Amino acid sequence: MTTAYIDSPAWGLGLATVTASGQVLDVWFPAGNLGLGAAPFASAGAAADPAVDAANAGPGLDPATAAAAAAAAATLDPGATAAAVAAAVAAHGAGAGADTGALVDFSDIADSPDSPGSRLGLSGRVMRVEIQSLGAAPTSTADVYLRLHLLSHRIVRPHQANLDGQFGLLANVAWTSAGPCLPEQVDELRTLERRAGRRLNVFGVDKFPRMVDYVTPPGVRIADADRVRLGAHLAPGTTVMHEGFVNFNAGTLGTSMVEGRISAGVVVGDGTDVGGGSSIMGTLSGGGKETISLGERCLLGANAGIGISLGDDCVVEAGCYVTAGSKLTLPDGRVVKARELSGLSNLLFIRNSVNGRLEVRERQGRGIELNAALHAN
Repeated sequence: MTTAYIDSPAWGLGLATVTASGQVLDVWFPAGNLGLGAAPFASAGAAADPAVDAANAGPGLDPATAAAAAAAAATLDPGATAAAVAAAVAAHGAGAGADTGALVDFSDIADSPDSPGSRLGLSGRVMRVEIQSLGAAPTSTADVYLRLHLLSHRIVRPHQANLDGQFGLLANVAWTSAGPCLPEQVDELRTLERRAGRRLNVFGVDKFPRMVDYVTPPGVRIADADRVRLGAHLAPGTTVMHEGFVNFNAGTLGTSMVEGRISAGVVVGDGTDVGGGSSIMGTLSGGGKETISLGERCLLGANAGIGISLGDDCVVEAGCYVTAGSKLTLPDGRVVKARELSGLSNLLFIRNSVNGRLEVRERQGRGIELNAALHAN
């Protein structure tokens, strides 16, 4: 699978969590508050996006100062927020490219001075984000969050938005039942919660939050919310069972059963079953460059694994792991590396239980059929 970024502008109006020093921890873009094309609120008098870029790239600025300057440049005061919302609502009906849903006005959302977040120096800020081209790398934390939301809202597909350099732009955050905070603030937040008669749950300490805390796409089932990261793309009809996992910039393009691991960058086609405990290799670790995809109506058997792309109607036997360098024996006796078969359709990969060899055979007809009742989400 090749990378094909789309050269399209994108926009979003979101609510950010910002520290006292100006560091952005997260930004939430509800359905209706983001889309492709020119920003419908560009005429509302908000700060121009080049100011954000300049803040990030300004000479002599350390990363923390640059991030704070970028957040300040993109923050809207209540008056500007109301104007931006009015402009967006006016343009929404004219095809502004917004995702389905009514635009959310954040101007009436205020932080209580007695809230745990406020007492930690955290505040909610409305942020206007404009991206000139999704083909260019992100330039700020809010920029990254908009791209991740575009993926999870299914406005763009995996690999249509450039995410180069995202890890350096995202803070390491403690994701808690009382909201995001810096990891070093967890003990203080836990104490504040106990004093208020509540117990704090820490869901993770990571750069990426759970998808369902920000986007809950219609038509899908997710048995364990911890197993799907923000930035995952789940098509209608997708079922992610308890042992399934879907990383960012990855996911499904149609009705699929996910009981195994879909690593970052991996795309799974319509009608495909990723079996229990199975794994599809990604590109984040180990220096891998090839983006792996599975075609339509494929079956990756339980505890199997794949490090090459599959075309349509392929099956990998349960427990069989095929990496790009695996030696495969063809029906005529020749031995080839698995990468030579990457992307081909109608193949069966097995490990011969008599001699232990990895073998590949041709398959006839269409591949598997999923249980329609299980995917009527």
